[in-house]
Amino acid sequence: MESVLVLTQIPDVVDLAKLFLISKIRVMTNANPFAQRSTLEFELPAFAQINQEHYLPAFYEGCTQQLAQVQAILDTPGAATFENTIVALEMSGQMLKRMLLVFYNKSSSDTNDALDAIEEEMAPKLAAHEDAINLNPTLFKRIKDLYDNRESLSLNSEDAWLLERYYKDLIHAGAHLTQSQRDRLKELNEELSSLETLFSKNVLADTNNLAIVVETLEELDGLSENEIASAAAAAKERGFDGKWLIGMVNFTGNPLLNSLTNRQLRKKIMEASKLKANRANENDNKPILLKMVKLRAERAKLFGKQTHAEYVIAVQTAEHPENVHAMLRKIAPAAVRNAKAEADDLKKSAGSDIESWDWGFYTEQVRLEKYNIDTTKMRPYFELERVLHDGVFFAANKLFGLVFKERPDLTTYHPEARAFEVNHEDGSKVGLFIGDFYTRDSKRGGAWMNSLVNQNFLINQLPVIVNNLNVPKPPAGKPTLLTYDETTTLFHEFGHALHGLLSQVRYPRVSGTSVQRDFVEFPSQVNEMWILWPEVVENYARHNETGQKLPQEWIDNLKAASTFNEGHATTSYLAAAILDLAWHSLTVEEAAKVNDVEGFEAQAIKDYGLDFAPVPTRYRSTYFSHIFAGGYSAGYYGYIWSEVLDADTVDWFKENGGLQRKNGEHFKNTLLGLGGSIDSMQMFRNFRGCDSKIEPLLKRRGLL
Repeated sequence: MESVLVLTQIPDVVDLAKLFLISKIRVMTNANPFAQRSTLEFELPAFAQINQEHYLPAFYEGCTQQLAQVQAILDTPGAATFENTIVALEMSGQMLKRMLLVFYNKSSSDTNDALDAIEEEMAPKLAAHEDAINLNPTLFKRIKDLYDNRESLSLNSEDAWLLERYYKDLIHAGAHLTQSQRDRLKELNEELSSLETLFSKNVLADTNNLAIVVETLEELDGLSENEIASAAAAAKERGFDGKWLIGMVNFTGNPLLNSLTNRQLRKKIMEASKLKANRANENDNKPILLKMVKLRAERAKLFGKQTHAEYVIAVQTAEHPENVHAMLRKIAPAAVRNAKAEADDLKKSAGSDIESWDWGFYTEQVRLEKYNIDTTKMRPYFELERVLHDGVFFAANKLFGLVFKERPDLTTYHPEARAFEVNHEDGSKVGLFIGDFYTRDSKRGGAWMNSLVNQNFLINQLPVIVNNLNVPKPPAGKPTLLTYDETTTLFHEFGHALHGLLSQVRYPRVSGTSVQRDFVEFPSQVNEMWILWPEVVENYARHNETGQKLPQEWIDNLKAASTFNEGHATTSYLAAAILDLAWHSLTVEEAAKVNDVEGFEAQAIKDYGLDFAPVPTRYRSTYFSHIFAGGYSAGYYGYIWSEVLDADTVDWFKENGGLQRKNGEHFKNTLLGLGGSIDSMQMFRNFRGCDSKIEPLLKRRGLL
């Protein structure tokens, strides 16, 4: 049966003529794979049937259905109840949610021009759709009435927290504003959504355009056989047969700078990496981000806040920007001091002053001199399949009793995305894990976790979780040898996956990683601790040809060097975090005066004492997708904010025997399994038995 939008269907919810242009109406039929819940195992989306033409019809129909469902809630006779309002809202919009989870996973990991066009059309309309619900005064009154009378409702703790989340989220969305303020807010949200989409598109396009073609093999001196083969394969794929291609990555610099002996090529790579979306061409993000900063400041003012940072952080665990600065100011001076001391060591090794493109190369030499560590020789011990099965999965089995079985029979969204069934040891189902490890031109940079299905008991869904990495793909038949950093990233992202897989909550809204933004990195950072844990590293770190274990001396040296180069790492990270806060700490009046992006960047970093040329910020503004396209605006500080909790948690595990099932069960039952169903910091206190302390973090980073 065909269905189309009817523009006068639900006038009490929103003016649909404004929300969806008549010219953009799409036809939806029951043949569309998003029309019903998937009947595949784990409700895995039917990727074999999903085509690009299915997205927009499902989007528009999904919006229509959800708006009708919300109107039905408003038309319910009698007083609002938890069931007829909050639970009904949780049940609404299922088609739209199915479609969006699949689409945004696909567009981030395997996009093309058609998907980009769909996203550009959809982004402002999705913002308008969400505002139509979140800013509806009648709906807000129902939820406010429930919240005001919550003590008399006899709710259990999870229900009470969900009601509180709905009420406070609607306040944060602007439901309490006047009609004229809400109208302006809708305009701001739509425009910002479009700009975020364009920002992300420009970063990917310019990242691909800035790849460097190398003409001679001699220029690649220092790279491994596998790295050279990967560069040759990448060049061939781009039509540069017989040459080598070095692609850009999403942050400043490139891992290959650690090995390349050719200083001119190193400089060329570093300088190109800082140009992403920062040139006067069609991908220039400077005017886009300047406009976004102004619009975000204006939006904050509607809420009675001075700045976007104040508006965002008010609902995070940090509560106010000054609390963030109080912590960062404890760290920044020591970080820069250590970075300068590290530079002096590198200068001795190099025999000359160090530039940013020299840092990685001479760091490896000093690491070898000081600690007898040659990370390039370690790569054969970090073969992807062993790291995944005998490291990442092995640790998860020891801690949580999880068992992983690859399912090549299941069709995913890309041939390189591999599905793994996850069960408990008794055979009961946990969910599905999808690993998509290789870089490609159609995938945005970095590493991340997505959900295709969110665990919940309300409609009885098991989680389907995706991890995306950007590891260079070796030529056919060659092993994928990871760097130590890539191994760390794999463990880190799987920590996010565990947060989703182990979720045991009733409501989709609080499933898995649905916690406050500055808490979300905490479980993933904890999972990094198992990389060199004796039982784990002995199990997976084997030479890919000989099977020899990673020498214990090397492991001991890695541990001894744990604070080595942390001055550089911390300074680079903090410069980005401060850049984020600086942009988003501008008032409307201040934002209107800024027109020089590079000058603003330099001054913000200098004002915090983090300006040290050999250590550039991890992200420059024009490719800082976390904050201008990824939901981390005024929140990039969250990585180190969460690391305070992480370092304290690692101490707890060590004090209690480490990799033991009882410890994993405690972590799962008090924290991981609860998703966002209770207050984040209360979860941590329930797990740890006390509030967190910053000292373990300072010790870990060598900043005491």
